[in-house]
Amino acid sequence: MPREPANSNDMELPADDLTFLRDLVKLSRQKHHHVAWVDRDGTDRVTTLSQPEVVRLNQLAHRLRVSKVELMRQAAHIPVGKSSGSSKSDTAALTPPPASEAITS
Repeated sequence: MPREPANSNDMELPADDLTFLRDLVKLSRQKHHHVAWVDRDGTDRVTTLSQPEVVRLNQLAHRLRVSKVELMRQAAHIPVGKSSGSSKSDTAALTPPPASEAITS
C-alpha cells in the first residue's frame, strides 16, 4: 500500500531545515551538465554544473577561445586565495592561447 506524501508540517522541523530540504529537491529536479576534464596533476575529474553554471562556463570559454575542458584545466591553476571572496587583482588569470593553439568547443 503506497504511503501518503508527507506534509511539511508533519515533519516537525525548523523552517530553515524545511527550506534546505525543499531546495535540495528543487535542485535535483533541474538538468545537470557533466564536464569531464583532467586536473593539473593528471587526475580525471567530472564536474557537475547547473544550467546557469554551464552557460557561464560556455561564455567564458567562448571569450577565451578555448573549450570548456581546457578552461577547467586552466582554472585548476588559479591560486586559491583567502575565503573573503574577493581578489586583489581585477585581471583574469586565464589568457587565450595563440590562434594556432585555440581549441574549439
